[in-house]
Amino acid sequence: MIRLDVFSDPVCPWCYIGKANLDRALENTADHPFAVEWHPFQLNPDMGPDGVDRVAYLEAKFGGAERVSGITTHLETVSKEAGLAIDFARISRIPNTLNAHRLIHWAGLEGKQTAMVSALFKAYWREGRDIGNAGTLAAMAGEIGLDADVMARLLASDADIQAITDRDAHARSRGISAVPTFVIADQYVVSGAQPPQMWAQVIEELTAKGQPVQ
Repeated sequence: MIRLDVFSDPVCPWCYIGKANLDRALENTADHPFAVEWHPFQLNPDMGPDGVDRVAYLEAKFGGAERVSGITTHLETVSKEAGLAIDFARISRIPNTLNAHRLIHWAGLEGKQTAMVSALFKAYWREGRDIGNAGTLAAMAGEIGLDADVMARLLASDADIQAITDRDAHARSRGISAVPTFVIADQYVVSGAQPPQMWAQVIEELTAKGQPVQ
């Protein structure tokens, strides 16, 4: 097996699209060599705990409603090509994702990390759920087979906050400045939402080389 480290954030649309493209490639290659592990990277690490109004934030960031409309249209087109349905009308806020990353970490301890990542992407981009809300996150954990009560207690504590913050900082110290970023066998870096065809080529090349897990 070859380790594939994925740095992403649930509120990053390109991370959602990138995961869908990777998933398609892995599904088409049943004997693929990747052991996938997800790592935290907050697009908005200084975001307040209650998040912000999505439209107002994006218009301020990108320079007005017209610019945001163009970006949204482009994302809708690309997401459809990836087989996804993003419902922008249901997304009212951009949340702080620290707790979501904590949940991904805990899910990983139970062997459900990728399932949690998938649930978070779906909840935010398709259902418009508030993935910054601790109650929503605990309920989602229960939906994928984790103990919702335990997750609620952990979310109410400071458990692993520093660990997630340190991992995010470590990623930045390695030169990661945008997501999604994929690191293959701790040697090769792939940035952005690459198409399934690219992943198919990578899988073919790595399988031929017999690269080990790092």
